[in-house]
Amino acid sequence: MTRQSRDTERTRFMRRVCRADLRAVPETRHALRTLLEHWGKPGRSDTAELLTTELVTNALVHTDGDAVLTAVVRQDTLYVEVRDFAGRIPRPRTPSPDEGTNGRGLMLVQCLADAWGVRTQGTGPGEEAGKVVWFELEAGGE
Repeated sequence: MTRQSRDTERTRFMRRVCRADLRAVPETRHALRTLLEHWGKPGRSDTAELLTTELVTNALVHTDGDAVLTAVVRQDTLYVEVRDFAGRIPRPRTPSPDEGTNGRGLMLVQCLADAWGVRTQGTGPGEEAGKVVWFELEAGGE
């Protein structure tokens, strides 16, 4: 194994998260925590875990299928994306106080990520339709 492939293994995490697997979200959080063990200023990995959990949970709750999580650690940036297989594009909203904690996931992503967005996937012939919701965090961010 070359040094470059070992470095890639330590800087990239990809996992399919099955909707019916109740352990998927905490296991994903643990794997991300391991990946980010030596990354960023104190608290940045906690923010990454929170935002990743929100995106994975949204994909599982608001669609009828699985999701694919990819996290890539670059020198100064973490890039995380969650792909699902539903076409509906999520939009941040301001939840009412009556909704408890519901409806706050994308608002957290919008407020805490250094960049974030949504893009459609699978628009070509034979490709599975869906979308990717992503965010970036800078290692030295606030």
